Amino acid sequence: MAEPNQLPSLLLPTQGADLESVLAAWHEATLRLEKTHEALREEVRRLTDELAAKNRELAHKERLALIGQMASHIAHEVRNSLMPVTLYLSLLRRRLAEDPIGLEMLDKLQAGLRSLQSAVTDLLHFSSDRDPQRRPFLLYRLIEEILSDLAPQLQAQKIRCELDIPKDQVWVADQEMIRRAVMNLVLNSLDAMPEGGVLSISSVAGPEGLELEVADTGPGLSEEARRRATEPFYTTKPDGIGLGLAIVSRIAEAHGGELLLSNCPEGGAAVTLKIPYSQSVLVQEAAA
Repeated sequence: MAEPNQLPSLLLPTQGADLESVLAAWHEATLRLEKTHEALREEVRRLTDELAAKNRELAHKERLALIGQMASHIAHEVRNSLMPVTLYLSLLRRRLAEDPIGLEMLDKLQAGLRSLQSAVTDLLHFSSDRDPQRRPFLLYRLIEEILSDLAPQLQAQKIRCELDIPKDQVWVADQEMIRRAVMNLVLNSLDAMPEGGVLSISSVAGPEGLELEVADTGPGLSEEARRRATEPFYTTKPDGIGLGLAIVSRIAEAHGGELLLSNCPEGGAAVTLKIPYSQSVLVQEAAA
């Protein structure tokens, strides 16, 4: 049996091993804490950046809402002022029936008035926030009506139309909103083909919903235009106000869908309006 004064020397190796284990464990725990701290710090940075982006998006939406309210008020005031002007121009046309030069000047005035009325209509549609009134309608018939209204412009620009839409395809959506959306898409395509070209309109029942595509043989879209085309008041046209695609995008969102922009492989732009089946119903039979 060891003497009492010999006990400390016998315990030293064991104590040293325990101290090394404690230090190693402490060092490992410290490293884990440092890694956890760094991960938490990175997560805080990510959440801070995400919160800042959401705040910017919210501020942007609030500004757009304010602009929408102002635009609606201005558009109503302008439209009310245009109504008597339209009436007076009609009366003036009767007085100038035998004056070719006067009629030519009147035509230019009415063309400018129509352009102003179109801008006012765009402002009213942009500021409108009503819910879609979903009713079944034949898409093919709607497209035919739009192209019939635009026939003089199509003929003057030498635009050839190609339709690939089932004649018995019925959409359940807000017909007037879809009419406005298609009209805006077609007018954009016509603006892209001032010297003539081909306008293609097709519709398919895709895997996720109904898809309507309007394509043209114009110059196509730049990268910036593809990225910003649906922003309100963004335009590449010298005389445009930049609400056409913004309105179409809003109509798509109101139906629970989306708007996709791309360039065709053979040239030109293609814009696709998608409405999910949860918001629309496809009926493969002609409406009564």
